[in-house]
Amino acid sequence: MSSFKTIIEKIRNLEIEKKKLIQEIEALREAANIKAIALENEVAALRDEVQALKTLMGEPDSVENQKLRK
Repeated sequence: MSSFKTIIEKIRNLEIEKKKLIQEIEALREAANIKAIALENEVAALRDEVQALKTLMGEPDSVENQKLRK
């Protein structure tokens, strides 16, 4: 009977650990998504700055630069 109790306890502990790990994964995914959005915004701002500087210097907007901004 003691082995049956041990198995039940082991299952309960594993279920608790599984729930904690799922919560941690969800939090990490959310953090990664927030970081990706921030990086996208930063890259877009840098592209705009490059274009503004090129315009200021009189360089035409190349087809490659137009594709990068999309």
